[in-house]
Amino acid sequence: MVPITSLWLPIILSAVFVFVVSSVIHMVFSYHRNDLRKIPDENAFADAIRKLNIPAGQYVYPYAGSPKAMSSPEYQEKVKKGPGVLLTLWPGANPSMAGSLFQWFVYSVLVGMFAAYVSGRALEAGAPYLAVFRFAGVTAFASYVIAGWQESIWWKRSWGVTFKNTIDGLIYALVTAGTFGWLWPR
Repeated sequence: MVPITSLWLPIILSAVFVFVVSSVIHMVFSYHRNDLRKIPDENAFADAIRKLNIPAGQYVYPYAGSPKAMSSPEYQEKVKKGPGVLLTLWPGANPSMAGSLFQWFVYSVLVGMFAAYVSGRALEAGAPYLAVFRFAGVTAFASYVIAGWQESIWWKRSWGVTFKNTIDGLIYALVTAGTFGWLWPR
């Protein structure tokens, strides 16, 4: 067993590497540029939303509120008429990626901590590179990828986007696994 405190270097360094790799993926390669689509008449849409003065948050239309309400004729009529909408609103502000990038880095550190915990409980110091790679890699893959599949199952995210995110997560997991294998205590 290897204590997690002995694994801070691979935890932090794997987060740095994943941060750099994810930045390259999103800035250099173009396969994520069509993940979201433009609303045909953005100005009319934004004007209509502003008039409603809806607070920031996540919304669904039609909204039932309970299983019983889902069987009501009013709800069923709204479903038939369509459209169904999942909507996330945030307040108007100058866009800044700083907060999201910081949260992404912290998330990557947490993924590294889970990889360290699982690997450290399963393996001893001096474990072979491939053994460390497998334990850290599968833990990082599960952390970066599997929960995202729910977005397509429940929230109608395009399976194409989910597939691309899965490829990204596989790359992040491989980077994490390689870093742990490289820096595993001897």
